[in-house]
Amino acid sequence: MFENLSERLERSFKILKGEGKISEINIAETLKDIRRALLDADVSYKVAKDFCDRVKQKAIGANVLTAVKPQQMMVKIVHDELAEFMGSEHTEINVKGSPAVILVAGLNGSGKTTFCGKLALHLRSKKGRKVLLAACDTFRPAAIEQLKTLAAQVEVPVYCEEGEKDPVKVARNAVAKARSEGINVVIVDTAGRLVVDQELMDEIRTLHSALQPDESLFVVDAMTGQDAVESAKAFNEAINYDGVVLTKMDGDTRGGAALSIKAVTGKPIKFVSMGEKMEALDIFYPARVADRILGMGDVVSLVEKAQEQYDEKQARELHKKIARNQFTINDFYNQLKQVQKMGSAKDLMSMLPGMDKALKNVDIPDDAFKPTEAIIQSMTPYEKDHPECLNGSRRQRIARGSGTSLADVNKVIKQFEQTRKMMKMAMDGSLRERLKGFR
Repeated sequence: MFENLSERLERSFKILKGEGKISEINIAETLKDIRRALLDADVSYKVAKDFCDRVKQKAIGANVLTAVKPQQMMVKIVHDELAEFMGSEHTEINVKGSPAVILVAGLNGSGKTTFCGKLALHLRSKKGRKVLLAACDTFRPAAIEQLKTLAAQVEVPVYCEEGEKDPVKVARNAVAKARSEGINVVIVDTAGRLVVDQELMDEIRTLHSALQPDESLFVVDAMTGQDAVESAKAFNEAINYDGVVLTKMDGDTRGGAALSIKAVTGKPIKFVSMGEKMEALDIFYPARVADRILGMGDVVSLVEKAQEQYDEKQARELHKKIARNQFTINDFYNQLKQVQKMGSAKDLMSMLPGMDKALKNVDIPDDAFKPTEAIIQSMTPYEKDHPECLNGSRRQRIARGSGTSLADVNKVIKQFEQTRKMMKMAMDGSLRERLKGFR
């Protein structure tokens, strides 16, 4: 996401290269280029103009240190303003009720129901909450079945009333059931329409008034650009929601919705959703997104993703195995699975500074690990635990069983051996450092 905007802003900053100081004259062209970049990213003219006016005001009044070049100072000012425009600080969702009721609204096709499933998993696995999904979309055919399917994937219960057309009745009964069973959070999936219409607004307004939810979230497809901002305004006028969820951020989005919604509605973006996997839900941090837009990466989010998959007990066992030189292909496979859970390879790599540009024309499919997985699964338990036994005939058999070539099998085994060697070297180096203190 934001690749085109990142490139355009980078070109804008180059206009200041070689200048001795920031002045109203030499930043005029830079600001004009920044405004064009924002308009191309589908940011509204008013928001783009307001943004550039604020940047200009800060830039002209800035005290540029001797050690800092005007180009660098401009990057810093634009970064801070981008973060401010998108909300400055992350805003948590309110789940303090007993039970906490979260109302989820949005148009059809925005990814609203899928987000309900993702949020349920997020609250269950990361916050330790007991969650109930309430199927209150009584308008769309098969909406209840879709929610049931998602609920099964994330292992949370669903409350529904087949044939009932009154969403308020279903929602109230769901809350009563949650209260009686000690469930912490009720996520209410509501009906949508293809476009904003009076019937939809009346229904969501009535449901909101009846439930008085602890948290109301508006889900919007980031790929719809300024249309997303207009629908966000309409829903905000109807229910005065607490926050926004941007979906399909991994698609062909120019980023205009992310940059405009807070400025237009005054409501913070709380989550971004990417892909169909239930784990693919990220908390929205404005400063980190500003980092990524300006090509600085997002190492903090990358570390947090790694920590989510980190199991201390497993790490200790792995540590012992490496120390004894007993790291097996099974261990190698488990490490790959943990990396897969963190997200797509391209998205993870793009969090490293400067990688967005390097990966622009590189296609890294989501199933990049599939051949490796097939090769390892074609090995016998003995072969996984004793990789030294993998001679030529065994490798041929594994290639046939996995539908790959002998070269592919050799490559995976070489990767395993290199990983084992690097881990052992890293551990030996760490041990030597610790022993220095005893000499």
